[in-house]
Amino acid sequence: MHVLLFNGSPKANGCTFTALSKIASILNAQGIETEILQIGNKPVQDCIGCNGCADKGICIFADDCVNEWIEKAKSAEGFVFGTPVYYAHPSGRILSAMDRLFYAGGKAFAHKPAAVIASARRAGTTATLDAISKYLGIAEMPVISSTYWNMVHGNTPEQVKQDAEGLQTMRNIGANMAWLLHCIETGKQSGITVPQTENAIRTNFIR
Repeated sequence: MHVLLFNGSPKANGCTFTALSKIASILNAQGIETEILQIGNKPVQDCIGCNGCADKGICIFADDCVNEWIEKAKSAEGFVFGTPVYYAHPSGRILSAMDRLFYAGGKAFAHKPAAVIASARRAGTTATLDAISKYLGIAEMPVISSTYWNMVHGNTPEQVKQDAEGLQTMRNIGANMAWLLHCIETGKQSGITVPQTENAIRTNFIR
């Protein structure tokens, strides 16, 4: 089994990475492979709503990480999306990437468990978690929870490492993710398959 952890911070080894690494260590201890994907500090194109990805399953913009991430997601069994908090919301970079990931590659994520985590110096975490969690709900993804809100606090990785409650929350995310992945694998071996999604119904009341 393989879990992808998306670091939505431009800082490769910052606070968000520190939290994701803690989750990865728990998954690794349960025999689950992990890979932390760095969004980096290069430009990330916004979705322009062109619908060019509808039939291709890839985004028309190929100059950043999105299509590479879609391809990796196809063979992954679980995901963790991590972001720093900027002005009480997720980083614009992770939102731009996720808009395109889920528009172009939604099938690669459907019915696979995922967690969302936020890193902040102090506040804005709950609004951030709410925004990112919307992607999971609309993609039919089981949401991994923990024993408190999925957040760590600190202005530096060293401060995050002192957030005992936050790190415990990360460890419990990893444990819950591992448990559900093993349950899903056991279900597959017993012949249980994912539900068949109905064809989309678009309701529009504007006349």
